[in-house]
Amino acid sequence: MAEVKLKNITKKYGDVTAVQNMSLDIAHNEFLVLVGPSGCGKSTTLRMIAGLEEISGGEIFIGDQVVNEKDPKDRNISMVFQNYALYPHMTVEENLGFSLKIAKEDKKEIETRVKEAVKILGLEELRKRKPSQLSGGQRQRVAMGRAIVRRPDAFLFDEPLSNLDAKLRTQMRTEIKKLHQKLKTTVIYVTHDQVEAMTLADRIVIMKDGVIEQIGTPLELFEKPATKFVATFIGSPSMNMIEAKITNISGELYMETNDGISVLVPKHKINSLTEGQRISFGFRAEDIVPIKFGQKPKSSWSLQSKVNLAEPLGTETLIFTNLGNTEVVSRMFTPELVNSNDDLEFALNLDRTYLFDGDTGLAI
Repeated sequence: MAEVKLKNITKKYGDVTAVQNMSLDIAHNEFLVLVGPSGCGKSTTLRMIAGLEEISGGEIFIGDQVVNEKDPKDRNISMVFQNYALYPHMTVEENLGFSLKIAKEDKKEIETRVKEAVKILGLEELRKRKPSQLSGGQRQRVAMGRAIVRRPDAFLFDEPLSNLDAKLRTQMRTEIKKLHQKLKTTVIYVTHDQVEAMTLADRIVIMKDGVIEQIGTPLELFEKPATKFVATFIGSPSMNMIEAKITNISGELYMETNDGISVLVPKHKINSLTEGQRISFGFRAEDIVPIKFGQKPKSSWSLQSKVNLAEPLGTETLIFTNLGNTEVVSRMFTPELVNSNDDLEFALNLDRTYLFDGDTGLAI
């Protein structure tokens, strides 16, 4: 296996910069996920590593070799695409061994590697079937098997689960994670689904407009978002975010919302703020609880508000309500019935409230 290094890589399409001056070190056997909204440059980055896109500047290393000028076939990487890209007239077995056949590998070696991939992915009963006789999940496993037989230095996955239904996506996520642990390979995985990123990754790279916003473990990104964008992108449901201005009332600092609601500044943030500063403050759904059905946090601010909508999900209920004119969501873990128009008192946990600079969007 090999580590992959990107040094100041840039990709331009005329006047449009898709990826800007990006540097990244991906370790041996690491499962790295590139995640971000559509158009952020994540797939372009993956395609540059694969050699499917020319780079406009910078260097790409696979192992200790610069591969900028190398053809995709000479980079010793395998790519799994969103649309499977299987040959319809070939059986599963033939699809798995085709790339090795083209590379003029020994017939016995091809058989050995195909058997190995079939065993790893549990495709024994499907060996003689053609793609049209397979389900979406089975086709995706064959696509992964085709990558495995090549024994590459790195696996590249480009949104491989986006064509599958929700249940199958969850199942395939587990399979990909197990596969990584079994093969101990370097994996670079692209997705727009932050849940997929959180469950699969050793480290996540969050991209926006061709630039890296933050790199970290799933837990680091969830607990310590570096920017307002990262805070609202990671976590489901998305973090509640309110715009405010810092005001001084009787010697104490408050976050005054655009609706004139004053929320006490969290104690651990007082020394980082100045009066009149524009900020945004955010809090996750589980950190604003209906007092009637939950425990009031030690350091809290209370809000009386009507329920707009309640979504019971079994183990939890999402309650949509308003803080001023902004709709916020509360996550309740008590199995209690909540109805629209119920009047509830909510407590916001100030110790779990995140503050971001109003101009730069950076965490305070």
